[in-house]
Amino acid sequence: MRRFLLCAAALAALVLPVAASAHPLGNFTVNRFSRIEVGGPRVYVHYVLDLAEIPTFQAGKINARIYARRIARGARLTVNRRRAQLVPVETALAHPSGAGGLETTRFEVVLRGPKLTGASSVTYRDRNYAGRIGWKEIVVGSAPSSSKELRAYPKDLLSSPLGITVVQTRLVPGTVPGTRPHVTSGNALQARDRVADSGFAALVGREQLGVWVILASLGAALFWGMAHALSPGHGKTIVTAYLVGQRGTPRHAALLGLIVTVTHTIGVFALGLVTLGLSRFIVPDQLYPWLNLVSGLLVVAIGASVLRARWLHRRAHAHGHDHHHHHDHDLSARSIFAVGVSGGLLPCPSALVVLLAAISLHRLAFGLLLIVAFSAGLALTITGIGLAAVLARGAFRRLSFEGRVVSLLPAASALVILAAGLAMTIHSLPGVR
Repeated sequence: MRRFLLCAAALAALVLPVAASAHPLGNFTVNRFSRIEVGGPRVYVHYVLDLAEIPTFQAGKINARIYARRIARGARLTVNRRRAQLVPVETALAHPSGAGGLETTRFEVVLRGPKLTGASSVTYRDRNYAGRIGWKEIVVGSAPSSSKELRAYPKDLLSSPLGITVVQTRLVPGTVPGTRPHVTSGNALQARDRVADSGFAALVGREQLGVWVILASLGAALFWGMAHALSPGHGKTIVTAYLVGQRGTPRHAALLGLIVTVTHTIGVFALGLVTLGLSRFIVPDQLYPWLNLVSGLLVVAIGASVLRARWLHRRAHAHGHDHHHHHDHDLSARSIFAVGVSGGLLPCPSALVVLLAAISLHRLAFGLLLIVAFSAGLALTITGIGLAAVLARGAFRRLSFEGRVVSLLPAASALVILAAGLAMTIHSLPGVR
Protein backbone atom coordinates (compact mmCIF):
# COMPACT_ATOMS: atom_id res chain seq x y z
CA MET A 1 0.00 0.00 0.00
CA ARG A 2 2.84 2.37 0.92
CA ARG A 3 4.57 1.68 -2.40
CA PHE A 4 1.28 2.38 -4.23
CA LEU A 5 0.86 5.72 -2.42
CA LEU A 6 4.46 6.71 -3.21
CA CYS A 7 3.88 5.87 -6.90
CA ALA A 8 0.65 7.86 -6.89
CA ALA A 9 2.43 10.85 -5.30
CA ALA A 10 5.27 10.65 -7.85
CA LEU A 11 2.73 10.46 -10.70
CA ALA A 12 0.89 13.47 -9.28
CA ALA A 13 4.18 15.40 -9.08
CA LEU A 14 4.65 14.75 -12.80
CA VAL A 15 1.06 15.57 -13.68
CA LEU A 16 0.27 18.62 -11.52
CA PRO A 17 2.63 21.14 -13.19
CA VAL A 18 0.85 20.37 -16.47
CA ALA A 19 -2.53 20.88 -14.83
CA ALA A 20 -2.12 24.65 -14.70
CA SER A 21 -4.83 26.86 -16.17
CA ALA A 22 -4.37 28.41 -19.61
CA HIS A 23 -4.31 31.85 -17.98
CA PRO A 24 -1.05 31.96 -15.98
CA LEU A 25 -2.67 33.71 -13.01
CA GLY A 26 -5.80 31.52 -12.84
CA ASN A 27 -9.24 31.39 -14.42
CA PHE A 28 -10.81 34.07 -12.18
CA THR A 29 -8.33 36.93 -12.50
CA VAL A 30 -8.90 40.50 -13.68
CA ASN A 31 -5.46 42.01 -14.37
CA ARG A 32 -4.69 45.72 -14.82
CA PHE A 33 -1.70 47.69 -16.12
CA SER A 34 -1.21 51.48 -16.53
CA ARG A 35 1.68 53.39 -18.07
CA ILE A 36 1.70 57.14 -17.31
CA GLU A 37 3.67 59.07 -19.91
CA VAL A 38 4.07 62.51 -21.42
CA GLY A 39 3.40 63.07 -25.12
CA GLY A 40 4.22 66.65 -26.13
CA PRO A 41 2.76 68.90 -23.45
CA ARG A 42 0.08 66.39 -22.35
CA VAL A 43 -0.13 63.54 -19.85
CA TYR A 44 -1.42 60.21 -21.22
CA VAL A 45 -2.31 56.89 -19.61
CA HIS A 46 -1.93 53.70 -21.66
CA TYR A 47 -4.29 51.30 -19.85
CA VAL A 48 -4.34 47.50 -20.39
CA LEU A 49 -7.00 45.12 -19.07
CA ASP A 50 -6.44 41.34 -19.18
CA LEU A 51 -9.48 39.23 -18.24
CA ALA A 52 -9.08 35.49 -17.65
CA GLU A 53 -11.61 32.90 -18.89
CA ILE A 54 -14.36 33.27 -16.26
CA PRO A 55 -14.56 37.12 -16.19
CA THR A 56 -14.54 37.05 -20.03
CA PHE A 57 -17.40 34.52 -20.03
CA GLN A 58 -19.35 36.73 -17.60
CA ALA A 59 -18.69 39.91 -19.60
CA GLY A 60 -20.31 38.49 -22.77
CA LYS A 61 -20.00 40.80 -25.78
CA ILE A 62 -17.65 43.66 -24.88
CA ASN A 63 -18.47 47.15 -26.17
CA ALA A 64 -15.07 48.89 -26.47
CA ARG A 65 -16.48 52.43 -26.15
CA ILE A 66 -18.47 51.63 -22.99
CA TYR A 67 -15.47 49.83 -21.42
CA ALA A 68 -13.15 52.74 -22.32
CA ARG A 69 -15.48 55.23 -20.60
CA ARG A 70 -15.79 52.97 -17.53
CA ILE A 71 -11.99 52.64 -17.24
CA ALA A 72 -11.56 56.42 -17.67
CA ARG A 73 -13.97 56.97 -14.73
CA GLY A 74 -12.09 54.51 -12.49
CA ALA A 75 -8.62 55.89 -13.32
CA ARG A 76 -8.08 58.96 -11.09
CA LEU A 77 -5.43 61.48 -12.16
CA THR A 78 -4.46 64.47 -9.98
CA VAL A 79 -2.11 67.18 -11.33
CA ASN A 80 -0.81 69.66 -8.74
CA ARG A 81 -3.55 68.47 -6.34
CA ARG A 82 -6.35 69.16 -8.84
CA ARG A 83 -8.45 66.34 -10.26
CA ALA A 84 -7.83 66.04 -14.02
CA GLN A 85 -10.17 64.53 -16.58
CA LEU A 86 -9.07 61.50 -18.60
CA VAL A 87 -10.64 61.08 -22.06
CA PRO A 88 -10.41 57.83 -24.11
CA VAL A 89 -8.85 58.56 -27.53
CA GLU A 90 -8.00 55.09 -28.88
CA THR A 91 -8.97 51.47 -28.07
CA ALA A 92 -8.00 47.93 -29.12
CA LEU A 93 -9.69 44.62 -28.24
CA ALA A 94 -8.62 40.99 -28.71
CA HIS A 95 -9.71 37.59 -27.36
CA PRO A 96 -6.70 35.23 -27.02
CA SER A 97 -7.84 31.61 -26.58
CA GLY A 98 -7.86 30.18 -23.05
CA ALA A 99 -8.66 26.93 -21.25
CA GLY A 100 -11.35 24.52 -22.47
CA GLY A 101 -11.96 26.44 -25.69
CA LEU A 102 -13.02 29.54 -23.72
CA GLU A 103 -11.66 32.97 -24.64
CA THR A 104 -9.71 35.47 -22.54
CA THR A 105 -9.74 39.24 -23.15
CA ARG A 106 -7.06 41.86 -23.79
CA PHE A 107 -8.42 45.40 -23.91
CA GLU A 108 -6.23 48.48 -24.37
CA VAL A 109 -7.20 52.13 -24.18
CA VAL A 110 -5.18 55.34 -24.41
CA LEU A 111 -6.54 58.00 -22.02
CA ARG A 112 -5.72 61.65 -22.74
CA GLY A 113 -5.01 63.86 -19.72
CA PRO A 114 -4.40 67.62 -19.33
CA LYS A 115 -1.56 69.80 -20.68
CA LEU A 116 1.29 70.43 -18.26
CA THR A 117 2.38 74.06 -17.81
CA GLY A 118 5.72 73.14 -16.20
CA ALA A 119 7.18 70.55 -13.82
CA SER A 120 4.10 69.14 -12.11
CA SER A 121 3.36 66.81 -9.22
CA VAL A 122 1.15 63.98 -10.50
CA THR A 123 -0.78 61.31 -8.54
CA TYR A 124 -2.46 58.42 -10.34
CA ARG A 125 -4.82 55.94 -8.68
CA ASP A 126 -6.39 52.93 -10.45
CA ARG A 127 -9.76 52.14 -8.85
CA ASN A 128 -11.03 49.85 -11.62
CA TYR A 129 -12.13 46.34 -10.55
CA ALA A 130 -10.98 47.18 -7.02
CA GLY A 131 -12.52 44.07 -5.43
CA ARG A 132 -11.25 41.56 -8.01
CA ILE A 133 -8.17 39.37 -7.60
CA GLY A 134 -5.38 39.77 -10.15
CA TRP A 135 -2.21 41.58 -11.17
CA LYS A 136 -2.14 45.38 -10.59
CA GLU A 137 0.79 47.30 -12.08
CA ILE A 138 1.56 50.99 -12.75
CA VAL A 139 4.76 52.29 -14.40
CA VAL A 140 5.90 55.82 -15.27
CA GLY A 141 7.46 56.90 -18.58
CA SER A 142 9.59 54.30 -20.33
CA ALA A 143 10.25 52.23 -17.18
CA PRO A 144 10.15 48.46 -17.90
CA SER A 145 7.01 46.50 -17.01
CA SER A 146 7.64 43.38 -14.89
CA SER A 147 4.77 41.60 -16.69
CA LYS A 148 5.66 42.94 -20.18
CA GLU A 149 2.37 44.88 -20.05
CA LEU A 150 0.36 41.79 -18.93
CA ARG A 151 1.84 39.51 -21.60
CA ALA A 152 4.28 37.45 -19.51
CA TYR A 153 3.80 37.20 -15.75
CA PRO A 154 6.98 36.48 -13.73
CA LYS A 155 6.77 32.84 -12.55
CA ASP A 156 8.14 33.64 -9.08
CA LEU A 157 5.39 36.23 -8.45
CA LEU A 158 2.35 34.16 -9.48
CA SER A 159 1.55 33.10 -5.91
CA SER A 160 1.65 36.73 -4.72
CA PRO A 161 0.82 38.95 -7.71
CA LEU A 162 1.83 42.60 -7.86
CA GLY A 163 -0.66 44.95 -6.17
CA ILE A 164 0.30 48.53 -7.13
CA THR A 165 -2.78 50.79 -7.44
CA VAL A 166 -1.33 54.26 -6.61
CA VAL A 167 1.74 56.11 -7.85
CA GLN A 168 3.10 59.64 -7.23
CA THR A 169 5.63 61.27 -9.56
CA ARG A 170 6.87 64.56 -11.05
CA LEU A 171 6.38 65.09 -14.78
CA VAL A 172 7.80 67.71 -17.14
CA PRO A 173 6.05 68.64 -20.44
CA GLY A 174 7.75 67.26 -23.56
CA THR A 175 9.04 69.44 -26.38
CA VAL A 176 8.06 67.25 -29.35
CA PRO A 177 4.36 67.67 -30.22
CA GLY A 178 2.23 64.75 -31.45
CA THR A 179 4.16 61.97 -29.66
CA ARG A 180 1.29 60.43 -27.79
CA PRO A 181 1.23 56.67 -27.04
CA HIS A 182 -0.78 54.24 -29.20
CA VAL A 183 -2.53 50.93 -28.50
CA THR A 184 -1.00 47.67 -29.75
CA SER A 185 -2.21 46.43 -33.11
CA GLY A 186 -2.09 43.22 -35.20
CA ASN A 187 -0.75 39.91 -33.89
CA ALA A 188 1.02 41.55 -30.94
CA LEU A 189 -2.42 42.24 -29.41
CA GLN A 190 -3.17 38.49 -29.28
CA ALA A 191 0.27 37.55 -27.90
CA ARG A 192 0.56 36.29 -24.34
CA ASP A 193 2.63 33.75 -22.46
CA ARG A 194 0.57 30.57 -22.48
CA VAL A 195 0.70 27.86 -19.87
CA ALA A 196 -0.24 24.34 -20.99
CA ASP A 197 -4.01 24.02 -21.03
CA SER A 198 -5.29 22.02 -18.07
CA GLY A 199 -5.53 18.39 -19.15
CA PHE A 200 -9.00 18.31 -17.61
CA ALA A 201 -10.27 21.56 -19.16
CA ALA A 202 -9.03 20.46 -22.61
CA LEU A 203 -11.33 17.39 -22.64
CA VAL A 204 -14.59 19.24 -23.27
CA GLY A 205 -13.30 20.90 -26.47
CA ARG A 206 -12.58 17.67 -28.41
CA GLU A 207 -13.73 17.96 -32.04
CA GLN A 208 -15.43 14.58 -32.58
CA LEU A 209 -17.35 12.92 -29.77
CA GLY A 210 -17.41 9.20 -30.65
CA VAL A 211 -18.06 6.54 -27.99
CA TRP A 212 -14.33 5.84 -27.57
CA VAL A 213 -13.51 9.55 -27.27
CA ILE A 214 -16.19 9.94 -24.58
CA LEU A 215 -14.93 6.88 -22.66
CA ALA A 216 -11.29 7.99 -22.94
CA SER A 217 -12.26 11.53 -21.84
CA LEU A 218 -14.15 10.19 -18.80
CA GLY A 219 -11.13 8.03 -17.89
CA ALA A 220 -8.85 11.07 -18.21
CA ALA A 221 -11.26 13.21 -16.10
CA LEU A 222 -11.19 10.49 -13.41
CA PHE A 223 -7.37 10.57 -13.47
CA TRP A 224 -7.23 14.41 -13.23
CA GLY A 225 -9.63 14.25 -10.27
CA MET A 226 -7.37 11.72 -8.53
CA ALA A 227 -4.30 13.89 -9.21
CA HIS A 228 -6.16 17.04 -8.01
CA ALA A 229 -6.98 15.35 -4.68
CA LEU A 230 -3.23 14.99 -4.02
CA SER A 231 -2.74 18.77 -4.30
CA PRO A 232 -3.14 20.83 -1.06
CA GLY A 233 -6.62 20.92 0.47
CA HIS A 234 -9.60 18.55 0.19
CA GLY A 235 -9.30 17.35 3.78
CA LYS A 236 -6.82 14.48 3.43
CA THR A 237 -5.38 15.16 6.92
CA ILE A 238 -8.86 15.42 8.43
CA VAL A 239 -10.13 12.22 6.77
CA THR A 240 -7.03 10.30 7.93
CA ALA A 241 -7.10 11.64 11.49
CA TYR A 242 -10.84 11.07 11.77
CA LEU A 243 -10.81 7.45 10.56
CA VAL A 244 -7.72 6.56 12.63
CA GLY A 245 -9.09 8.09 15.82
CA GLN A 246 -12.71 7.03 15.47
CA ARG A 247 -12.36 3.30 14.73
CA GLY A 248 -13.34 3.81 11.11
CA THR A 249 -14.09 0.85 8.85
CA PRO A 250 -13.59 0.45 5.06
CA ARG A 251 -17.35 1.13 4.77
CA HIS A 252 -16.89 4.51 6.46
CA ALA A 253 -13.99 5.35 4.10
CA ALA A 254 -16.19 4.51 1.07
CA LEU A 255 -19.07 6.58 2.48
CA LEU A 256 -16.71 9.55 2.94
CA GLY A 257 -15.61 9.20 -0.70
CA LEU A 258 -19.24 9.21 -1.86
CA ILE A 259 -20.07 12.34 0.16
CA VAL A 260 -16.97 14.13 -1.23
CA THR A 261 -18.07 13.27 -4.82
CA VAL A 262 -21.63 14.52 -4.32
CA THR A 263 -20.51 17.70 -2.47
CA HIS A 264 -17.87 18.61 -5.07
CA THR A 265 -20.26 18.02 -8.00
CA ILE A 266 -23.04 20.08 -6.39
CA GLY A 267 -20.46 22.80 -5.54
CA VAL A 268 -19.31 23.10 -9.18
CA PHE A 269 -22.92 23.29 -10.45
CA ALA A 270 -23.86 25.87 -7.79
CA LEU A 271 -20.81 28.01 -8.61
CA GLY A 272 -21.68 27.66 -12.31
CA LEU A 273 -25.20 28.98 -11.60
CA VAL A 274 -23.72 31.92 -9.65
CA THR A 275 -21.32 32.68 -12.53
CA LEU A 276 -24.13 32.60 -15.08
CA GLY A 277 -27.09 34.05 -13.24
CA LEU A 278 -25.92 36.08 -10.26
CA SER A 279 -22.62 37.53 -11.51
CA ARG A 280 -23.91 41.09 -11.14
CA PHE A 281 -24.45 40.53 -7.41
CA ILE A 282 -21.91 37.81 -6.49
CA VAL A 283 -18.42 37.43 -7.96
CA PRO A 284 -17.31 33.74 -7.92
CA ASP A 285 -13.73 34.46 -6.86
CA GLN A 286 -15.10 36.31 -3.80
CA LEU A 287 -17.06 33.18 -2.84
CA TYR A 288 -13.90 31.07 -2.55
CA PRO A 289 -12.62 32.68 0.69
CA TRP A 290 -16.11 32.24 2.21
CA LEU A 291 -16.17 28.57 1.17
CA ASN A 292 -12.71 28.20 2.75
CA LEU A 293 -14.02 29.81 5.94
CA VAL A 294 -17.13 27.56 6.07
CA SER A 295 -14.87 24.53 5.44
CA GLY A 296 -12.53 25.58 8.28
CA LEU A 297 -15.38 26.21 10.75
CA LEU A 298 -16.93 22.85 9.81
CA VAL A 299 -13.64 21.08 10.55
CA VAL A 300 -13.29 22.96 13.89
CA ALA A 301 -16.83 21.78 14.79
CA ILE A 302 -15.93 18.17 13.85
CA GLY A 303 -12.75 18.27 15.98
CA ALA A 304 -14.59 19.82 18.94
CA SER A 305 -17.43 17.24 18.77
CA VAL A 306 -14.97 14.31 18.57
CA LEU A 307 -12.98 15.73 21.52
CA ARG A 308 -16.18 16.23 23.56
CA ALA A 309 -17.40 12.69 22.77
CA ARG A 310 -13.98 11.31 23.76
CA TRP A 311 -14.04 13.22 27.04
CA LEU A 312 -17.62 12.02 27.83
CA HIS A 313 -16.56 8.45 27.04
CA ARG A 314 -13.54 8.62 29.36
CA ARG A 315 -15.70 10.10 32.13
CA ALA A 316 -18.30 7.37 31.72
CA HIS A 317 -15.52 4.77 31.71
CA ALA A 318 -14.00 6.31 34.86
CA HIS A 319 -17.36 5.93 36.61
CA GLY A 320 -17.14 2.17 36.06
CA HIS A 321 -19.51 1.74 33.12
CA ASP A 322 -19.02 -1.30 30.91
CA HIS A 323 -16.02 -0.58 28.62
CA HIS A 324 -17.30 -2.60 25.67
CA HIS A 325 -20.72 -1.04 25.87
CA HIS A 326 -19.30 2.46 25.26
CA HIS A 327 -16.79 1.37 22.60
CA ASP A 328 -14.72 4.41 21.46
CA HIS A 329 -17.61 6.63 20.29
CA ASP A 330 -18.83 5.02 17.08
CA LEU A 331 -18.89 7.34 14.08
CA SER A 332 -22.16 9.24 13.92
CA ALA A 333 -23.77 9.75 10.49
CA ARG A 334 -23.72 13.49 11.18
CA SER A 335 -19.96 13.74 11.75
CA ILE A 336 -19.18 11.43 8.77
CA PHE A 337 -21.33 13.74 6.63
CA ALA A 338 -19.55 16.84 7.97
CA VAL A 339 -16.08 15.37 7.26
CA GLY A 340 -17.12 14.46 3.68
CA VAL A 341 -18.64 17.89 3.03
CA SER A 342 -15.50 19.67 4.30
CA GLY A 343 -13.44 17.58 1.81
CA GLY A 344 -15.55 18.43 -1.24
CA LEU A 345 -16.85 21.90 -0.41
CA LEU A 346 -14.24 23.87 -2.38
CA PRO A 347 -14.94 23.38 -6.12
CA CYS A 348 -11.89 23.11 -8.38
CA PRO A 349 -11.65 26.18 -10.72
CA SER A 350 -10.81 23.99 -13.75
CA ALA A 351 -14.04 22.03 -13.13
CA LEU A 352 -15.93 25.34 -13.32
CA VAL A 353 -14.10 26.16 -16.59
CA VAL A 354 -15.22 22.76 -17.99
CA LEU A 355 -18.84 23.52 -17.04
CA LEU A 356 -18.75 26.99 -18.66
CA ALA A 357 -16.96 25.63 -21.76
CA ALA A 358 -19.60 22.88 -22.05
CA ILE A 359 -22.35 25.52 -21.90
CA SER A 360 -20.68 27.71 -24.54
CA LEU A 361 -20.09 24.68 -26.82
CA HIS A 362 -23.67 23.38 -26.28
CA ARG A 363 -22.27 20.16 -24.78
CA LEU A 364 -23.85 20.43 -21.36
CA ALA A 365 -24.49 16.68 -20.81
CA PHE A 366 -20.88 15.83 -21.73
CA GLY A 367 -19.57 18.60 -19.45
CA LEU A 368 -21.68 17.33 -16.53
CA LEU A 369 -20.42 13.76 -17.11
CA LEU A 370 -16.81 14.99 -17.08
CA ILE A 371 -17.38 16.87 -13.80
CA VAL A 372 -18.97 13.82 -12.16
CA ALA A 373 -15.98 11.69 -13.35
CA PHE A 374 -13.54 14.34 -12.03
CA SER A 375 -15.32 14.41 -8.64
CA ALA A 376 -15.33 10.59 -8.55
CA GLY A 377 -11.55 10.62 -9.15
CA LEU A 378 -11.17 13.11 -6.30
CA ALA A 379 -13.25 10.82 -4.05
CA LEU A 380 -11.32 7.68 -5.08
CA THR A 381 -8.04 9.20 -3.88
CA ILE A 382 -9.62 10.37 -0.62
CA THR A 383 -11.24 6.93 -0.11
CA GLY A 384 -7.85 5.29 -0.83
CA ILE A 385 -6.17 7.52 1.77
CA GLY A 386 -9.01 6.72 4.21
CA LEU A 387 -8.63 2.96 3.60
CA ALA A 388 -4.87 3.22 4.14
CA ALA A 389 -5.59 4.99 7.46
CA VAL A 390 -8.07 2.26 8.52
CA LEU A 391 -5.63 -0.55 7.57
CA ALA A 392 -2.73 1.24 9.30
CA ARG A 393 -4.80 1.50 12.47
CA GLY A 394 -5.58 -2.24 12.27
CA ALA A 395 -1.88 -3.09 11.83
CA PHE A 396 -1.00 -0.72 14.67
CA ARG A 397 -3.44 -2.56 16.95
CA ARG A 398 -2.11 -5.98 15.93
CA LEU A 399 1.41 -4.95 16.94
CA SER A 400 0.06 -5.09 20.53
CA PHE A 401 0.44 -1.38 21.19
CA GLU A 402 -3.24 -1.68 22.20
CA GLY A 403 -2.93 -0.31 25.72
CA ARG A 404 -1.94 3.28 26.35
CA VAL A 405 -0.95 4.46 22.83
CA VAL A 406 -4.09 3.25 21.04
CA SER A 407 -6.32 4.60 23.79
CA LEU A 408 -4.78 8.03 23.16
CA LEU A 409 -5.41 7.90 19.38
CA PRO A 410 -9.01 9.25 19.42
CA ALA A 411 -8.03 12.27 21.55
CA ALA A 412 -4.88 12.88 19.46
CA SER A 413 -6.87 12.63 16.21
CA ALA A 414 -9.46 15.09 17.55
CA LEU A 415 -6.66 17.56 18.34
CA VAL A 416 -5.19 17.12 14.81
CA ILE A 417 -8.65 17.81 13.29
CA LEU A 418 -9.14 20.83 15.57
CA ALA A 419 -5.68 22.24 14.68
CA ALA A 420 -6.27 21.69 10.93
CA GLY A 421 -9.67 23.42 11.19
CA LEU A 422 -8.22 26.41 13.06
CA ALA A 423 -5.39 26.71 10.50
CA MET A 424 -7.93 26.61 7.61
CA THR A 425 -10.14 29.22 9.32
CA ILE A 426 -7.24 31.62 10.07
CA HIS A 427 -5.87 31.18 6.53
CA SER A 428 -9.28 32.05 4.98
CA LEU A 429 -9.94 35.20 7.07
CA PRO A 430 -7.80 37.73 5.08
CA GLY A 431 -9.73 36.93 1.87
CA VAL A 432 -13.20 37.37 3.42
CA ARG A 433 -14.64 40.84 3.05
